[in-house]
Amino acid sequence: MRLLVTFLFVLWGSGVMHAQLGGESTYQFLNLISSPRQAALGGKVLTNVDYDVTQALYNPATINADMDNQLALNYSSYLGDIKYGTAAYAYTWDRRVQTFHLGMTYVNYGSFDGYDENGLSTGTFTGSEAALSFGYATQIGYTDFYIGTNLKFISSKLEQYNSLGIAADFGLIYINEYLDFNAALVIRNFGTQLTTYAGVNESLPLEIDLGFSQTLENVPIRWHLTFENLQQWPIAVANPARGTTDLNGNQTEEEIGFLSNLARHTIVGLELFPENGFNLRLGYSFRRAAELKILEQRNFSGLSFGIGLKFNKIRFSYTHARYSSAANTNFIGLQINLQ
Repeated sequence: MRLLVTFLFVLWGSGVMHAQLGGESTYQFLNLISSPRQAALGGKVLTNVDYDVTQALYNPATINADMDNQLALNYSSYLGDIKYGTAAYAYTWDRRVQTFHLGMTYVNYGSFDGYDENGLSTGTFTGSEAALSFGYATQIGYTDFYIGTNLKFISSKLEQYNSLGIAADFGLIYINEYLDFNAALVIRNFGTQLTTYAGVNESLPLEIDLGFSQTLENVPIRWHLTFENLQQWPIAVANPARGTTDLNGNQTEEEIGFLSNLARHTIVGLELFPENGFNLRLGYSFRRAAELKILEQRNFSGLSFGIGLKFNKIRFSYTHARYSSAANTNFIGLQINLQ
């Protein structure tokens, strides 16, 4: 009960805070896609409650006994030669204490050429960030609701500047086993910097997401619907390159209406044969498609697709995600059953 009260308090508090999107807060890597399965289903899925131990990196309420002794390792060669990966492990202590979760996210930004204000070379420098998380979930009484939290310790090094931070994720999920329907609410990255880069305290990338999923009756398909970044409305920003100019030279800014904003909060995904040893996955992020599309050119931005294969105690996942004509991303992952 105490954990539930804490969750509701944080939910209320986050609603009155001004949250930030990409480029407006620090530790942006905390909201990177956590696994190939997540990437294939559009980038954000909150409601998978099964063997997938990496799911708990995004929604700690999904921590369950099926994750016991599962080890996951995921890697992506990201945009601009950025390399990042995640790792996750869960252990069930007993039926009463239930399951504990350990997770890691690491990003290496590569090597950069440095120059001073006069254009003189200062040599090369690197940048990297990491977050270590500890998670736990529990059932609320004898209801169909479960609540969980991740506590994250964050380290960041960018050239000569270093920063440490601490954050928490809070998740709530409703599981209807009769309808095979799940609904989840997640508040991510509620925290602060412990030490700053250069004496200026920056906000963390707080995010609120809402998700639904269900396996269709008599059809081996599970659909996923996620509404992301609910902490901020509108989410869209007019692109100056998409404005128009009439014959008199009058400029009109790109118009973004209610439906366009609603779409940019939406992610959809489908998983074929979700409980079998072979899975096909497809997802679409409307925000990624809108922000990265090229006018008068079809490049399928926002689309992602992947597969999952099980070999005895090993599960292999691969996903290809479309970003733009110039940059796409591949994700690979292994989950090993250590039992």
